Parts: sequence; structure tokens; C-alpha cells
Amino acid sequence: MSRTKKSRADTIIASYTQRFEQLRGELDELSYFCKGTVLKRMMKCGQDRCACHHDPSKRHGPYFEWTYKAKGKTINHRLDPAEVPVYLAATQQYRRLKSLLTRMERLSHTALAWLAKRRPAGSSGK
Repeated sequence: MSRTKKSRADTIIASYTQRFEQLRGELDELSYFCKGTVLKRMMKCGQDRCACHHDPSKRHGPYFEWTYKAKGKTINHRLDPAEVPVYLAATQQYRRLKSLLTRMERLSHTALAWLAKRRPAGSSGK
């Protein structure tokens, strides 16, 4: 490999490494997380004569639920209004975690392709 190509490749790998370290640093900023969604529900009651059955604006609530999947089943956990901000923040942190991991994986694939091209033929990597 010529000196110019090697210098360019080193610069590219260095930029990938720097970006990867930035993403890794963002992982350190994460707080508690959980997968799922926080829902606000307005419900009908069991009394047929109640206004909630005829007028959607008169439904009971709001009731809050944290919904997530576990072992292929949907789990609904009712939340007190005071718990809602905690679970909302945690589900947002989970989405941020997933996004960071996806970006790190994509960057890793690109960097590994560059590193594989630079490896001399016949080297074992030991």
C-alpha cells in the first residue's frame, strides 16, 4: 500500500474510532431504562346505562398503563399518575439505547470492512 493510501486509510480508521468512542460515551449518559410504552386510556365501565357507553367524551379516566412484551405475551401494568413520568423517561431511555446500539453496530461494520482490507494477505491476526 502506498504511503498516501495508508495515510488516508489511517485517517478514516481514526475517524471511525473517534465516532465510536463518542457513541460509547453517550451510553454512559443513559439512566435506568425499560422497554415498552406508556398509554393513557379512557375506559367504559360495566354499567350499560352510564353515559360513557354513549358519549366517548364522558368515558372514565384517564388511566395509565405501561405495556411491554415478555416471552411473547403483552403485559399491561397499571400506573399511578405519579409513576407516569418515571416510566415515560425509562421508555425513552430504552429507545435511545436501541438507537445508539444500532448506530454503533453500523459504524462497526463499516470500520471492520476497512480494517479487513488493510490486513496483509496471509496474516493470522495473532
